Amino acid sequence: MANQILLLTTFLAMTCALVIAFEPSPLQDFCVADTTSSVTRVNGLPCLDSKLAQADHFFFSGLHIPGNTSNPVGGKVTPVNVVQIPGLNTLGISLARIDYAQWGVIPPHTHPRATEILTVLEGSLYVGFVTSNPDNKLISKVLYKGDVFVFPVGLVHFQQNVGKGHAVSLSSLSSQNPGVNTIANAVFGANPSISDDILAKSFQVDKTVISSLQAKF
Repeated sequence: MANQILLLTTFLAMTCALVIAFEPSPLQDFCVADTTSSVTRVNGLPCLDSKLAQADHFFFSGLHIPGNTSNPVGGKVTPVNVVQIPGLNTLGISLARIDYAQWGVIPPHTHPRATEILTVLEGSLYVGFVTSNPDNKLISKVLYKGDVFVFPVGLVHFQQNVGKGHAVSLSSLSSQNPGVNTIANAVFGANPSISDDILAKSFQVDKTVISSLQAKF
């Protein structure tokens, strides 16, 4: 009987701990990010006193302005996340406008903290993502104005303008701070650099090829 009571008590304690540790719903109306706070050991940004909240904490202007695509990849992302709108803090959502020059690309990248849902506003895009090991299956499609495509959280994905002119898309992401890891930048532009010996063996190419690629990032 004593053992049964102990087991029941342990189970209840674990259950209560899980309930306390996981709260799927906000505990307040909002948590405007306080970027001046000295508190750093939090998952996200600390909250500004709600009495100090203003309309501008929930506002961003300029998403109608085309991004400058005069760069080597011909693509430009205009983010609207917690950095631009402090009021997004803890709300789990953000936006990004993406502009593409003709044949411009958004190179293969991941969002470690968010699923992305993309809508084509103008032009046509070739988009795709790659499933995780061991299959590494490419799932891709050409999208046209009004089409929508989903990139699952954490998976490598890309976009390319395959139309005759400028293209624009709008993405919603399931995090106020989704993060971006561009594969080429992470691998060849790491600081400090990843050993050329490791990269040469990983990509099965000569070290001179690795050095050339690292010089670009």
